[in-house]
Amino acid sequence: MATTYRHLAEPISIGGIELKNRFMKNGTGFFWDDPQTGSHMNQRYLDYFEALAKGGVALISSATGPLTRDVSAKMPGFKINHDDYIAGWSQWADTVHRNGAVAFAQLFHLGPMAPLLVKVPPSASASEIPLAESPRPGFGNFRAFTVPEIEDIIDLFAEAAERTKAAGIDGTELNAACNHFINNFLSRAWNRREDEYGAQTMQNRTRVAVQVISEIKRRNGADWPLIMLMNGLEVDLENGITIEESKEFAKIFVQAGADALEVRGEYYTWTKDVDRRESLHFPDMYLYPHRTGPIDPYVDASRRGAGANIPMAAEIKKVVDVPVITVGRLDWEIGEKAIAEGRIDIVSMNRRLFADPALPRKVLHGDPRDINPCSSCMTCFDACEHFDAVRCRVNASLGHEREYAIRPASVKKKVVVVGGGPSGMEAARVAALRGHDVVLFEKLHRLGGSLPVAALVKGPREDIVGLVAYLDRQVRAAGVTLHLGTAATRQLLAKERPDAVIVAAGGTHAVPDIPGIHGPNVVSAQKLHTLAKSLLQVVPPQTLRALQGLPMARDLMIGKRVVVMGGRLHGCQTAEYLLGLGKQVTIVDTSSRAEIGEGLLEAFMKPYLLYWLEDQGVEFVTDVTYDRVTSAGLVVRAMDGRSRLLAADTVMTALPLHPNQGALELASGLGAEVYIIGDAADPQLIVDAISAGARVGHEL
Repeated sequence: MATTYRHLAEPISIGGIELKNRFMKNGTGFFWDDPQTGSHMNQRYLDYFEALAKGGVALISSATGPLTRDVSAKMPGFKINHDDYIAGWSQWADTVHRNGAVAFAQLFHLGPMAPLLVKVPPSASASEIPLAESPRPGFGNFRAFTVPEIEDIIDLFAEAAERTKAAGIDGTELNAACNHFINNFLSRAWNRREDEYGAQTMQNRTRVAVQVISEIKRRNGADWPLIMLMNGLEVDLENGITIEESKEFAKIFVQAGADALEVRGEYYTWTKDVDRRESLHFPDMYLYPHRTGPIDPYVDASRRGAGANIPMAAEIKKVVDVPVITVGRLDWEIGEKAIAEGRIDIVSMNRRLFADPALPRKVLHGDPRDINPCSSCMTCFDACEHFDAVRCRVNASLGHEREYAIRPASVKKKVVVVGGGPSGMEAARVAALRGHDVVLFEKLHRLGGSLPVAALVKGPREDIVGLVAYLDRQVRAAGVTLHLGTAATRQLLAKERPDAVIVAAGGTHAVPDIPGIHGPNVVSAQKLHTLAKSLLQVVPPQTLRALQGLPMARDLMIGKRVVVMGGRLHGCQTAEYLLGLGKQVTIVDTSSRAEIGEGLLEAFMKPYLLYWLEDQGVEFVTDVTYDRVTSAGLVVRAMDGRSRLLAADTVMTALPLHPNQGALELASGLGAEVYIIGDAADPQLIVDAISAGARVGHEL
């Protein structure tokens, strides 16, 4: 079948291995293994990679567990540090090959860089750097690797590569990025040694990298394909790697035997918490929530992080004659254009292939509108940083491919779904695909539930609009009968004579029972949602967001000074939205200061948003009770009994939702199975709503 993405469809070779197209799955951790039993290969891992290979990606790389001599260390990751692991990796390679893809293994040693939110066995660094002298908070107090230790780690890399070859894997992706072991020696910021591994010369700085490449090639053969994953820049790091330095590194790596280079940036961000290590390779998060100030000229910030690494990759491509790969919120449009312009050769993806493993096939041979869109929510990486099993906000099947395979229902049922939000749409989609007769009632005239409101508040950084469009299209394609603009009643449900009723009607808004809460200067979350949903029936979220920012519209409903009641996820994201409208914001909550932002993901999103809110002058008032609303604002009472007026033109409620108490009453007494799901049962996050919908859809 002809494709409009002809450059992405072209074959290309890495060393002696030909790839059928230009899509690559980069190596990453999943934490689906069991460290307590040795982190051996398991069926869950094989099932995802089978789906991925069937989805049309040409090159699949899988990260192994961190290299270490301590085989008893309870470190997550499917290990390769002993011959006992070869059989499992052979299963993995066979799974990938059987379904038409090339299999590489990513090898890495943590070095001094460990996940943010867990403790791991202590390691070392290229140099001994006291915490007080560290280039960034959270890094430091590491001892320096000794030369015998360096030589042993080089041997560890080569041994692991030998085992991957014995397992039938096709090549190595060598992780010399982040601030892991190899990069640690490349960077002048971290390498302060004075021996032959020091930073005095390019030869010394690259000695570790060259020795690893050379030893792998010596043991596996000169024709063994090897991709060098490298930092094109250490962004915003004093004495960090520059583009001119990385170009020199690139030439040295290729001369040593690298058959391709995968280029990305390591983005260093400021944190006020010295116990946190804040650096990342997600350019969209580097720009979150609203980065100000100068941006490195080799970082493309024009699309909120999508394709941000392309300029640095393009610069490196000028000096080497091997394929250059890049990663970082790339999509098929950005990738096709960059390849056509000769700036990169291969598009590497991670999060988008969590969201939809079949993305390459849909791009090249199907319809991109059927791609489940990654919304850049960071749910997956937040799990990684906690050493928890990776899951995906929009793809409930990730890690559950076998149990969530679409299989015909043993008994066909008449299923009625109440509510067209994420949980209701996902339940309806899955149930209909399994052969059930599904009818969905939605009181609004469009599907989406509260998702369009979330899109309005969050703005374009998270592709909520795309998620709504995808679910809407899939629900209709699955054959669900839709009754839009129709509120479900017991009479309507009884008329359908259902075998099963799924109530996904959303939660209820919390409104404090205090004097003045229904006054003219109060905008409750329920009132705001109702108004926004009405407007969003005729105006897309991005358009409404733009219109609300116009001077004539800014103060129509919400005054200049706003007090937001609620400091958890809802309140903080509401405050971000209000600041975008030029408001002065105070956040007040009955909980402690430590609980502000609860519900936001701990990896990057919560601290970055809270830091930014503080920088914008938002005051956080905590450990109080709500007393009353007056025409002058909100009166609160502190724990010592003293009252305080928080002056405001508008008081807004943004409190966590409550379960829908009327949901069960609506569906009971019909002689049908009843399922209460999503916010109606337990208000949580979008990932939980979609997961609940998928679960009940498969259970029916």
